[in-house]
Amino acid sequence: MKRHFFVLAAVIFSNQLKAQQDTTLLNEVVITTNKYPKKQSETGKVVTTITREQLERSGGKTLPEILNSATGTVIIGANNALGTNQTVSIRGASAGNVLILLDGIPVNDPSVITNYFDLNFLTTDQVERIEILKGGQSTLYGSDAVAGVINIISKKAAAKKLNVHGAFSGGSYNTLRQNIGINGRGNKADYSLNYTHLCNDGFSAAFDSSGSAGFDRDGFNQHAINGRTVFTISNTIKISLSGTYSNYKTDIDASAYTDDRDFTSESNNIQFGGGLQHHFSNGSIHLNYNYNRIERSYFDDSSHKSNLFAFYSKSNYIGRTHYAEFYGNWRLSQWELLAGADFRSANTDQWYWSTGIFGPFNQPVLNARIKQISPYASVVYKRNGLNVELGGRFNEHSAYGSNFTFTFNPSFLVKKKVKVFANLYSAFKAPTLYQLFDAYAGNAALLPEKAIIGEAGAELLAGKPISARIVGFYRKTTDAIVYTFNPSSFQSKYLNVSKQINNGIEAELSYAKNIFTITANYTYTNGKTTSPYDGTGSPLGKDTTYYNLYRIPKHTINLTAGIQLTKELFISTHIRSLSKREEFIYGSSPETIAGYAIADMYGEYKFGKAIRVFLDLKNITNKVYFDIPGYNTRKFNFITGLSFQL
Repeated sequence: MKRHFFVLAAVIFSNQLKAQQDTTLLNEVVITTNKYPKKQSETGKVVTTITREQLERSGGKTLPEILNSATGTVIIGANNALGTNQTVSIRGASAGNVLILLDGIPVNDPSVITNYFDLNFLTTDQVERIEILKGGQSTLYGSDAVAGVINIISKKAAAKKLNVHGAFSGGSYNTLRQNIGINGRGNKADYSLNYTHLCNDGFSAAFDSSGSAGFDRDGFNQHAINGRTVFTISNTIKISLSGTYSNYKTDIDASAYTDDRDFTSESNNIQFGGGLQHHFSNGSIHLNYNYNRIERSYFDDSSHKSNLFAFYSKSNYIGRTHYAEFYGNWRLSQWELLAGADFRSANTDQWYWSTGIFGPFNQPVLNARIKQISPYASVVYKRNGLNVELGGRFNEHSAYGSNFTFTFNPSFLVKKKVKVFANLYSAFKAPTLYQLFDAYAGNAALLPEKAIIGEAGAELLAGKPISARIVGFYRKTTDAIVYTFNPSSFQSKYLNVSKQINNGIEAELSYAKNIFTITANYTYTNGKTTSPYDGTGSPLGKDTTYYNLYRIPKHTINLTAGIQLTKELFISTHIRSLSKREEFIYGSSPETIAGYAIADMYGEYKFGKAIRVFLDLKNITNKVYFDIPGYNTRKFNFITGLSFQL
């Protein structure tokens, strides 16, 4: 690990680099803080913004790869084969503790165990910018926003009547990516429509430890389209309609270190919704609705038998959510008020069938539903550099009952250049449909996981040439839900049994002057779990405490730097370094995953304002490393292509 840090330190002083992903634009206007536009200097919340320009300078990267470079954020599986399950962790939180928003609307998949949203559905071509809000955000956004929220904002209308844009690229693993879109603005309506096709032949998802087993390639093929239109009814009223469709098919393997030549999956996501906005002199009223349907199908044919228990298997998982929200905000002199309520319903239908050495097997069909209604409110006081927010949410859940969360966010500006803040949150994660109602392990008596989160820090808002931020954070979760299995009785169950504590430090620095820019971020994360039960759910007689950051590094460093050589030519380098991690092995001691450092290079040349040609070189040292034991990551690879605006 020390060697990695020395390499990074040397690169910092190189003057031939420019930030590919400066995710520390601390003065950006953000919307996820209070559901209305707000300057970073006016809130104590910790927000990172990834702009459209940064996305364009990541032409060869997927959305998970881009998010992976943000401070305190780890996307497990981001560099694995396309179509791999990718889970989001912020500040060491486990899967499902980060809420994904699309244009401010919560999305998730109620058919998966932890309720997370599949990032494979999203493409960077359809994204305008990304806002990452750290800390417990359950007061405004409800369940799952324990460690933070990621708001992915889709492309909006162009300033002119018609704008045509697109991108075409290709590279390693026979990768082909095509995007075409139109957007524009009329007198009474704005519109945006985008289509993306991404495919490759891939590489084996499973790692061949022998080096000679001849594992086959696992390919990927995706089609995605999204559209949005906004109708201007009057000077104060607007109505929006939006819809997305994403489908991808991928080859998958049986498990870690185990190939499967005829195991495939197909995933579909359909979303549509609308909203009404009424703006007045000192505020606005909003009404939103969104429907989200995700279907995942798995098919394992019988020509290649990797599992004696399932020569042939089929399974299907469907998750549906309805989300409706009404809220208003008012600005009254030194006060800002927000009040609203949201309604959520979720259901899942699941089935599994297989045949093997012991004959056919039918898993009991899971049909489960829940509903939740939650009023919430917050008030902000502003005066002479002091900003204080106090908010609360009451949650009524059809399965577990009710709970309450709060937010307290004070901050103060020192001479308009330095912001100091100290935030206190409570948050919760509702048990998922699978955890509540699964035929084998479900427990209808589960309570929500509850968390108390504290953070404090300072931010330098001087802008160019230097911006900086340092944050310390602490999160304590009680009633954490864990899976237990008794090998004697072959019975499994989800239980509220453990207490989890995570803490750490985040540091960010950005320097930009003339043609040079350097940005760096560092995250230290530590965690432990205390439980009075063993893995079978049996009492131990005394508490035990153990390290719980599985697949999450204690130390993470991202460094991006570069140079604008000419008005047309830009080059950059990005280095990411992770310390060793641990992998959970059920029934035995954890496995250590070695740390690593990887480097990427990017270059682009502009032909006027219309055409941009780029080359993205990734893992240029051809480093062999693992984020998940037994599954391959990408070796040296490249993407080259062009984008255009007409």
